[in-house]
Amino acid sequence: MAIETRAERRLLSRDELELVALTRRAEITAVADAELRKTVGLLRERRDRARTIARQQRREMRGKAQSASPATDNSGSKMKARVLSGAIQRANRELSRRQVVAARQELVSSSRRALKLKKAARKPAIPDGGQTTSEGMAPKPSKKTKQIGSPMEAGRVSQFVKDAQARKDARD
Repeated sequence: MAIETRAERRLLSRDELELVALTRRAEITAVADAELRKTVGLLRERRDRARTIARQQRREMRGKAQSASPATDNSGSKMKARVLSGAIQRANRELSRRQVVAARQELVSSSRRALKLKKAARKPAIPDGGQTTSEGMAPKPSKKTKQIGSPMEAGRVSQFVKDAQARKDARD
């Protein structure tokens, strides 16, 4: 349930009313981060004081507190605390929104920087010129496949296998 501005003016003092007015939609966007944090701190102090007074009045109404003039109603202090709590919620919501925007901007800037670095890394290096005439003659690499082992060893193994197969065939 929203509280009317007229009721706020009745419940709050002039400086508290100015603090609450700073948290309204039109004014809160123009307030700097540091000033908004300071405002939240002041609002919390005022809200805590209003809660304490409401608690004392409630104790007086039940007859548990010793006072010269016992309170008959604590609804004003409760409403004041509620108005200040609403202002704190609006200010905290704006602070968290600003943090999200700042984090998003930081992410975008770091992503752009990473993309720039990635594109710079993709640029081809200057290719090697290959063989040049100024260094004299250079041997061309051979395109033949290299043999494994010596041809003499290959012949010996082949002959051994032939002889072993012939002996096996003779037995059968």
